[in-house]
Amino acid sequence: MAETAEDISRQPEVRKELQRTTGKKRGQKIKARGRDKFWFVTHTLILAGCVIAFFLLAWKLIPLPQSTLNIAWRVLRGTALVVMVLAIAKAVSVYGLGRVEDASVRFTLQRIVHLVVALLIALIVISIVFVNWYGALAALGVGSIVVGLAVQTPMKSFIAWIYILVRQPYRVGDRIKIGDATGDVIDVGYLDTTLWEFGGQYITGDHPSGRLIKFPNEKVLDELVYNYSWPLFPYIWNEIKFQIAYQSDLKFVAETMQQIVEKELGEEMIRRVEVFRDLLARTPVDELEVRAHPRVIFRADEVTWINAIVRYLVSPREAGSVKTRLIPKLLAALNAQPDKVMFPAGANR
Repeated sequence: MAETAEDISRQPEVRKELQRTTGKKRGQKIKARGRDKFWFVTHTLILAGCVIAFFLLAWKLIPLPQSTLNIAWRVLRGTALVVMVLAIAKAVSVYGLGRVEDASVRFTLQRIVHLVVALLIALIVISIVFVNWYGALAALGVGSIVVGLAVQTPMKSFIAWIYILVRQPYRVGDRIKIGDATGDVIDVGYLDTTLWEFGGQYITGDHPSGRLIKFPNEKVLDELVYNYSWPLFPYIWNEIKFQIAYQSDLKFVAETMQQIVEKELGEEMIRRVEVFRDLLARTPVDELEVRAHPRVIFRADEVTWINAIVRYLVSPREAGSVKTRLIPKLLAALNAQPDKVMFPAGANR
């Protein structure tokens, strides 16, 4: 059974794009699971215990030497801060990341949260171990500046990686063009993106070249990204052009070209384009004309011929193979009627 617009709109990536383009956010109430509630309660109890212990020490209800008392205060302060950091991280994971529908993005963002938590806990431990932790923190800050200047490009790529996760200019599986690189995204790492190139220096058309292209993620912040795999409309317009004489039967040419392309694409392809066209009607793109059926147009050439152009929609990965199949069939049908279709001949070609 063919998918309807409603069926496709329920897919996570399509629903997300609809929300982004229309500005309508789907209300989603997140509830903590039993395990999450257990950790929230545990954090609260530990934090309450630290507060009680702190007041007991402050009121000197527990007699301790001053040196031991100072160490106990630092330990309590550090424990309370660690518990607060863990509680906030748990809340972000449950109520923030829980709204992210894409499992891979949610997993990656969870790793970022864990990294931030680990860094904060490391700073808290430093404040406990070193009495003069302000000086240690200042020294760490100076060292961080030196390291940051040394790894400026990798840090920019890491920030760009977070941008790619959040804004998703492309995802794994998308066909994109960025700068001079064109290909299918096969990996998005912390620092770079890998493409499986098609076309390129040694080959024409949409066939894979066999080469891998790696570029730093920071490039996405400085270059235009052309994405041929928009979830709301994963098709591109393609066209085939022939030069014919002014004396040709233009009506016959248009009907013949349109019939052949429609037969090659198939009714299933045309119905699927119509389904995605219904999805576009929910976005600002509904002001544009999207034709599910092929269309033939004519343009006057700069010399003495007419350009007969058939324009059709096709999946980006099938654009080259579909064009290869169509050209011989179109030429055979048009050449079969030389009295109605006249091509350039001899020196006029």
